[in-house]
Amino acid sequence: MSIETILSYTAVAWLAIVSPGPAILLALRNGAAFGVRATLWSSLGNITGIFVLSATAMLGLGVLLMSSALLFGVVKTLGALYLFYVGLRHLLGRSSVVSTPSALSDGGASSSPRRLYREGFLLAATNPKPILFFTALFPQFVNAAAPLLPQFFVLTGIFMALSFITLLGYALVAGSAKSLLVKPNFAKWVNRVVGSVFISFGAALLALRRPTA
Repeated sequence: MSIETILSYTAVAWLAIVSPGPAILLALRNGAAFGVRATLWSSLGNITGIFVLSATAMLGLGVLLMSSALLFGVVKTLGALYLFYVGLRHLLGRSSVVSTPSALSDGGASSSPRRLYREGFLLAATNPKPILFFTALFPQFVNAAAPLLPQFFVLTGIFMALSFITLLGYALVAGSAKSLLVKPNFAKWVNRVVGSVFISFGAALLALRRPTA
C-alpha cells in the first residue's frame, strides 16, 4: 500500500470516527462517571467489536448483510434494541452519567472492567453501520493485486487506533467536567438527555435502509 493511500484512508476514517455516535456517547458517560482509566476498558471493548466487524466484512459477511434483507433487518433490530435498553436505563434512573456517593460506596460494581468491556463490545458489535462502512470503504483502498491480509491489518489497525485515541479524548473532556455533572439537578437532566440520545440513535438505526444496487 502506498503512503498516499494510507493517508487518504486515515483522513476518511478519522472523519467517520469523530462524528457523534453511540460509542462516543458511551465514552463521555464513562469518562464522567468512572474516569479515563475505567474508560480504557469500554474503549478496548469497542475496538474489539470493530475488529470483529471488520473481519466479518472482509470475509464477505458484509456483502451478505447488504444483500439479505432478512439478515440486515435482524442485525439492525438487535442493535436498536440494545440502544433502547441503554437509553431507558438512563431515563428510568437505573444507570447514571456520574457515580453518586452511594454508588461509589457499594464497591463500584457498575464500573467493573468486565462490565465496561462487555458494554463497549456489545455497542460496537450490534451495530450494522460499521459493517456497511467497512464493506463500502475497504474496496476503495485495497489493492486487489497485493496480498489481502497485510492490507486488512493495516486498515483495521488504523481504524482501531484512531477510535481508541478518540474515545479516550472524549472521556478526558467528560472527566474534567465531572464537578459540574455531580450536581443532582444537572445530573438528572444530563441523564435524561443521554437516555434520549441513545433512544434516538436506536430509532435512527431502525430507520436505516439496506443499500440497493
